[in-house]
Amino acid sequence: MPRLFIIAGCNGAGKTTASYTLLPELLNCEDYVNSDEIAKGLSPFRPSLAAIKASKIMMERIHELIAERKSFGVESTLSTRTLAKTVVEAQNKGYKVNLVFFWLRMPELAIERVKLRVQSGGHDVPEETIRRRYGLGIDNLFKLYMPICDYWMILDNSNTPSKLVAEGGTNIVTKIHDKTVYNLILDYERTRDQRLEG
Repeated sequence: MPRLFIIAGCNGAGKTTASYTLLPELLNCEDYVNSDEIAKGLSPFRPSLAAIKASKIMMERIHELIAERKSFGVESTLSTRTLAKTVVEAQNKGYKVNLVFFWLRMPELAIERVKLRVQSGGHDVPEETIRRRYGLGIDNLFKLYMPICDYWMILDNSNTPSKLVAEGGTNIVTKIHDKTVYNLILDYERTRDQRLEG
C-alpha cells in the first residue's frame, strides 16, 4: 500500500532537516517533493521569485506520484487548504496518509530560526509571512488535516531533542503525551479564532 508522508510545521520548524533523515532512513521513502527546493533549482539566487512556478511544478509531481502509486513525502506549512484535497485524492487511490507536525512554542522562535538559516545561506521568509503561516498552520492542522489523516503526530521541536506531544488518526484513538503543550497549541488555535472574529 502506498504512503503519503506530510512533514509539516511553520517556517523554521525544522521540516526540511527532519525530512532528509525521517523519509529515507526511517520510513524507507525515497521520493520527496519540496517547493522550496524546486524554487532554488529554478532561481538559485532569488528563489522567492520562482515560488509560484515551483508550487505548480510541485503539484504536478505530486499528481504524477499518485498516478504511479508511489510512496512519497511532501513538506508544507499547512497554511493553505490545497494539500487537504491532495490527501483525499491520495486516499481515494489507496494511500495511507501520515502527517508529522513540528510545532514551535511561538512565532518569534520561528522568526529567529529563519534569520539563522539566512545567515547560513538558506532562504528567507518575511516576518509577516512567518506570523501568518504560523497561525494558519495550527488552525488548519486541527480543522482540516487531523480529521482526515490516517495517522498524525505533533512534535514540540522548540528544543533538541523533539518531544512527542500527541498522536492519533482517523481510526486511532488520540493519545496526548504532553497535556500542557497540547493545551498551549489548542489555546493558540482557539484565541486565533477569537482574534479573527473580533
